Amino acid sequence: MRCSKIVCSVSLCLLALAASLVSAAAQQPATEKRIALVIGNGAYAKGALATAANDAGLIAQTLQAAGFDVVGARDLDGDTLRKSFRDFIHKAQSSDGNTVAMVYLAGYGMQLAGENYFIPVDANIASDVDIPTEGLRLSDYIRQLAATPLKAGVVVLDAARQQPFIASGPTLAGGLALVEPDNNMLIAFNAAPGTIAPNETGSYGVYARSLAEMIRTGGLSLPEVFDRLRLRVNEETKGAQVPWDAQKIQAAVTFFERGPDAPAAQASPEQTAALRTRPIRDLPVQEAYVAALERDTLQGYEDFVAAYPSDPLARRVRAILAARREALTWRRTFRTDSPEAYWSYLKRYPNGAHAEDARRRLAMLSALPAPPPTFAMIEYDVPPPPLDEVVYIERPALMFSDPEFGFVPPPPPPVYILPPPPPDFVDLAPPFASVGVFFLPRPVFVPIPVYCRPPAFVAPPPNNIIYQNIHNTAVINTVINRPPPTPPTAPPATGPAAAGPAAATTPAVALAPALPPAAVQRATLIQQGKAPLPGAGAGPGAGLGAGAGPGGHGPVPNSTQSGVAGTPPTLPGRPGPVAPAANALPMPGQGAPAIPPAGNGGHVRTPLLAAPAPGPTQAARPAGGSPPPQSPASGLQASRTPPGAAAAPVTPVTPPPAMSRPVRPNAGPRAPEVRPQLQQAAPPRRAPPPPAAAARLSQPPAPPRPPTAPMVRAAPVHVAPPPMIRPAGPPPMMRPPGPPPMARPAPPPPMARPSPPPMAAMARPPSPPPMMRPAAPPPRPAAPPAAGKRCPPNVPHC
Repeated sequence: MRCSKIVCSVSLCLLALAASLVSAAAQQPATEKRIALVIGNGAYAKGALATAANDAGLIAQTLQAAGFDVVGARDLDGDTLRKSFRDFIHKAQSSDGNTVAMVYLAGYGMQLAGENYFIPVDANIASDVDIPTEGLRLSDYIRQLAATPLKAGVVVLDAARQQPFIASGPTLAGGLALVEPDNNMLIAFNAAPGTIAPNETGSYGVYARSLAEMIRTGGLSLPEVFDRLRLRVNEETKGAQVPWDAQKIQAAVTFFERGPDAPAAQASPEQTAALRTRPIRDLPVQEAYVAALERDTLQGYEDFVAAYPSDPLARRVRAILAARREALTWRRTFRTDSPEAYWSYLKRYPNGAHAEDARRRLAMLSALPAPPPTFAMIEYDVPPPPLDEVVYIERPALMFSDPEFGFVPPPPPPVYILPPPPPDFVDLAPPFASVGVFFLPRPVFVPIPVYCRPPAFVAPPPNNIIYQNIHNTAVINTVINRPPPTPPTAPPATGPAAAGPAAATTPAVALAPALPPAAVQRATLIQQGKAPLPGAGAGPGAGLGAGAGPGGHGPVPNSTQSGVAGTPPTLPGRPGPVAPAANALPMPGQGAPAIPPAGNGGHVRTPLLAAPAPGPTQAARPAGGSPPPQSPASGLQASRTPPGAAAAPVTPVTPPPAMSRPVRPNAGPRAPEVRPQLQQAAPPRRAPPPPAAAARLSQPPAPPRPPTAPMVRAAPVHVAPPPMIRPAGPPPMMRPPGPPPMARPAPPPPMARPSPPPMAAMARPPSPPPMMRPAAPPPRPAAPPAAGKRCPPNVPHC
C-alpha cells in the first residue's frame, strides 16, 4: 500500500514537471530568422552620389551585427538589380513564417503618377516616359514581399533626392510618393513624401548614420527606432530633413536587447509617456514641436499650428503640414483614378506638385485636361489647403532648407526623449576601400555596447564573424578592422584568366556581405570582357572603384576592384577621371596613341584620303638618314584629325636651303640617284619645271620666270625646242618657292604624267652626244634659204 502511494506521488511530480516544461517551451519564442538586401547606387552618369555606397555598407554591417544574413552590392545596373530583387523575394518565400526581411536602398528615387521608382546606375532617363522603363517600380516587389508570410517586412528608401536626369519638359513631382503599407510591413523614407533631402557631405549620410545608431541602441521596438531616427535627423540637419515612415506590424521586433547591466534611463517612463500622450496645447512650445514631430501625424501638426499660430516655429510646421496634406490628397486621387478625381485635385491644387501627373492621367483617359464647369467632386479625408500653405505646395520639389522660407532652426529634443549620440558615432571614420566589383565598402566597425546583445532566439547567420564578435575588441581590432590587402604592383591579367569573383575569398571581402548571385554572374561577364563595368562612360564619380569617402584609408586601384586593367582609382566624393565614351576616337594629346615617326627607313607612306601638305618635316632626307623630329605643324599630325573636326592651322616655316628639294608623296622606294634624272627629264614641255608642274595640277598663272627664261624662249611658235635647253633646268631647282606649289597635290595619277617624256628623251638620244644639241641653234639664222629664191621678172627685190 505504501509502495503504491510512493509510485503515485512520483508520477504526479513527473507530470507536474512535464507540464511546467511544456508551458516554458510554449512561452519561449520560436527561432527567428533574419535576412536583408542592401543596395547602394552612387556611380550615376549624371549626379554621382558620394555617400550612397558608404551608407549601404554601414547599414549592411550594422544588420550583420544584429544577426541578419545580409546580401549586398553597390552600383547595380537595371538587369542585375531586378534579378537581385527577384532572388531575394524567392529567398524570403522559401523561409518560414518567423522571418524578418529588411530591404535598404540608397541612391536616386523618383515618383511618377503615384508610383515610386528606384533608379539603376545605367538608366538613361531624358523625359518622364523613360522613368517606368528605366527605373525599378518598387510597388511590384513590395507587394510580393507583403504577400509572403513573414513575421515582419521592412523597406527603407534612402532615395528622396533632387533628381539630375530631367532638366526640362513637364514638371515632375519631387521626392517620393506617399504609400500605404500592407499588413506586417513598414515603409520608411529618408525625407517626407513630396520633399527632398539636402546634399550629403562627409563620409556617410545623416540618415544612414542615424539609422545605424538607433539599430544599435538596445531595447527599442521597431516603431521607436524610426521615431527616434526622425528626431535625430531633424536635429542634425537643423530641420532641413524630416524622415517619414508608416507601419502595420503587429509582432514585436527588437534589433538588440538591453541587458540588466545597462545604464539607467535619464527619464522615468511616466515622463516619457506624458510627452507622447498629453495634448500638444498643454506642452511648452519647444516640447510641443518635438511631440508633433515624433507623432508625425496630420492632426499633430494641425494642433501645433492651432496652439501656437504666431510662434516662429509655426512657419516650419505649416510647410510640413502643407507637404503632408498635398501628398494625402494625391494618394486619394490616384487610388480613385477617374477623370472626376483628377479634376478634383486640379480644383484644389491647380499649380500643385502633381498637377502635371493629373494632366497625364487625364490624357490617357481621353478626358479634358482642365476641370469642366460642373462635375461631381470626390470627397477627401483631408480639408483643402489654407491660403498660407499655397506658397509651399506650388513648388515641385519642397526643401525645408530653402533660404527663401527663412525658417528658424528647430529646438533640440529633450534628453529624456532622445539622448545624445554615442561618442563613437559623432564622427565615424571613413570606410575601407572595397576590393572587387559590386562589393560594398567596409566601414570601420565600432563595438556594440556590452549591455546590448541580439535576442537569444535569433538564429545565427552563417559565417558571420561580426555577429560572433560584436563585443570582442581583440578580434575587432585585429581581424574585422584590418585594412584590405594591398593590390599587386604587377599589371593584372586580362581576359578570362583575370582575377574575378574569386576575390571574394580574400579575408577582407569575407567580412563584407555576400554578393547577390546575379551580381556574381555580372562580375564574371565583366572580367571576361563580355559586359561593361557599371558606371563606365559616366562623368565624375562614374565607375567608382573605391568606397572610401573623403579622407579614406587610401584608394585601391580599380584593377583589383573591377577586374579591368588600366582604370585609374577614384574615391566617392572626389572627382574621378572622365572615361572616354564608347566608340569615341581619341584626340592627339588626349589619350591617343603616340604619333608614329615621319619616316621608316627613308620611306613615308601617307593615307590617300588625307594626303598631308608638304612641310619642313617632309623635305628630302639622305638615304639611311634618321628621320627629322616631328613638328607641331606637321602634316602627319594634321592628317590625324578625326573626320568632322576642324583642322588646326598650320604655320608655314621657311625651309633651310639644304632642305629645299621636296619629297613627293608618291615617290615610292626609288633610289636617290634616279631622282636627278627624273627631275631633269621632267621639264621637257615647259621650263622651268616647278611652275609647269604647278600649272598642270592647278590652273593659276605661272609664277614669274627667272631672267634667263626670256632669252631662251626666243621663238614662241615652236614648243618642241625647249627640251633642248637643259642647262637652264638646274637653276630653277634652287628656288625656294618650289615647295609651296606642292601644297595642293592631286592624286598620284597626275604626278605620273611627267614619266613619258623621260622615256622619250632616253630613247631619242642613243648616246650622251645629245647633250651637245644646244649648238644646233646657231645654224638657224642661216637656215632661211628663201632669200636665195629668184625674184619675179621686173622685181628687183622680193
